[in-house]
Amino acid sequence: MTRESLEGLISPHPIGARLPGVYLDDDFTQRLTEALDGVLAPVFLALDSFPAYLDPYLTPEDFLDVLASWAGVQLDADRPLAERRELVAHAVSLHRQRGTPGGLAAHVALLTGGEVEIADSGGCTWSPHPGADLPDEQPRVTVRITGGRDVDERRVLAVISETVPAHVAVTLEVGTR
Repeated sequence: MTRESLEGLISPHPIGARLPGVYLDDDFTQRLTEALDGVLAPVFLALDSFPAYLDPYLTPEDFLDVLASWAGVQLDADRPLAERRELVAHAVSLHRQRGTPGGLAAHVALLTGGEVEIADSGGCTWSPHPGADLPDEQPRVTVRITGGRDVDERRVLAVISETVPAHVAVTLEVGTR
């Protein structure tokens, strides 16, 4: 059920009562304004509860995707609602830590509910000559997940790949304790 189809929703500001006195007894005008009240009631409801729309834990389920897009988060509709709300709630802190081992660990932990260990080679190099050979040891990030919920490795790898630089190799190890 959507908010637009709530039966019996009354308007807090009925139009008919605000008309000049000559229209108060006109049956046609009152019925017409009652119909408009029915159309406007969901708008007033949404505006009156606007702060709740901005809270990922309170927002209606059909508005959570909009809130996620504002926070720059892609939600997987297959995940439970509580998990999606948690991801949106932590979106800003995840963006703040984006590109760091701690940020990657926090993001993967939110997705899996498990303990996450990040092993980062930390390797970087430079050359004064363009097109120079890369060092023998490539930068590598290893993500180890233990415990937690059922892990969708494809999805976790996609999140990791979005976070680490393109030239960094990624290894995902999922285990149980």
